[in-house]
Amino acid sequence: MNPTTAMAPEDVVRVTSFTRGVIGPSLTLLGPVKDGGRIVTGTPPGCWGPMITPIFQGGHEVSQPVAVENAEVGDAVALKIERCAVTSLATSSGVMEFVEGRYLGDPFVAKRCTTCGTESPPSHVEGTGDDAIRCNVCGAEVNAFRFSHGYVIVLDSENRVSLTVDKDAAQRIAGMPDQLARLPEHSEQHSILSLARSDLSGLAAHMQPFLGNIGTIPSVDMPDSHNAGDFGSFLVDAPHAFGMSRETLEANKTDGHMDTNSVREGAILICPVKVPGAGVYMGDMHAQQGNGEIAGHATDVAGEVELNVQVIKGLKIDGPILLQRPDDLPPMARPMTAAQRAHVKALGARYGQHQIEENAPITFIGSAANLNDATKNGLQRAADVTGLPYDEILNRATIAGSIEISRLPGVVRVTFLCPMPILERLGIAQLARAQYGLDHQA
Repeated sequence: MNPTTAMAPEDVVRVTSFTRGVIGPSLTLLGPVKDGGRIVTGTPPGCWGPMITPIFQGGHEVSQPVAVENAEVGDAVALKIERCAVTSLATSSGVMEFVEGRYLGDPFVAKRCTTCGTESPPSHVEGTGDDAIRCNVCGAEVNAFRFSHGYVIVLDSENRVSLTVDKDAAQRIAGMPDQLARLPEHSEQHSILSLARSDLSGLAAHMQPFLGNIGTIPSVDMPDSHNAGDFGSFLVDAPHAFGMSRETLEANKTDGHMDTNSVREGAILICPVKVPGAGVYMGDMHAQQGNGEIAGHATDVAGEVELNVQVIKGLKIDGPILLQRPDDLPPMARPMTAAQRAHVKALGARYGQHQIEENAPITFIGSAANLNDATKNGLQRAADVTGLPYDEILNRATIAGSIEISRLPGVVRVTFLCPMPILERLGIAQLARAQYGLDHQA
């Protein structure tokens, strides 16, 4: 048992420490936080910062996991995102390329210096541009990644707008990364602002922050960015220390890295418990992202997050369930208004159909190596958890729901209207009623 589980549960656990890209049962859990308590943390950016920091063995830098009071293997924990706020004033992102020879099998996981041969070497930043990341051991340029097309973007969180900048502005920003990236105090990553890439300038974009990697830790150690079916597939029979069988991956991952843009303030994410205490972690905040994250990377930022945590006893799930904000639901899955329900009742009476199902929207996350398999995974998870026939899930998602791409190559959302008695049996009906204002149906 983790030593923290013997400590008195706390109403609020504040997290100020982060991982170097690896999550799993070898980590010490903070807390525990009370069932019904809160977790508060600052989060460092994911992706590009950790990617260009060779000592990291995963593509993100997430918060040290927190144990939850009474969370046991086979339960679930509901994470209500009460606050998700961007603190960075600028970031950089874009389409990536690998530098051959500077990694073993996977540049996110097993970087090395080709000059001195050091594995996962410590490094530092000298100047700006592609050659800025230097090995501490021998001084050679050591970055395993390049932008094939990249940009710097400045952020106005108060007014929820952003703008990509030109070469001169990107270069000025690269000269003061600490002031603009605003990494948390104990973050160890290099700022991607130092690369000063500016292939796309003058593009204005909305801001809608969300968490790309959030949930409970897997039951084996793995890179945080690979805790999903698509990125995780790169671990199968990999030549580095985190290589594993497909069966091990499928049994132990929790699909925390889902890059689902509706996992944002006001949403409720229900996560599997696969280790005692659950181990709630979070990170990889994005300032914005369209469905699919088609460039491979979005606008990763530092931020502040506050969660309410609730244990759901006996809800055994393999991956996340999402109760989206009402305004994020696909149109066909949105609960009907009182006027619409009256029209439905009249329509049924016209044909002698007097029973009208009481239901609520629910979203299952599916992940796999590609979108077709991810969709099947999400549908099968929905059938397994609800007990509804697989083909009925197909019909429900078609006429009263949707399949949406969260991330290429393989994370999807399966949303449909689920009968309320099933949600009651699962122990999440009250969460759904409160989330969607459905007390009138009771």
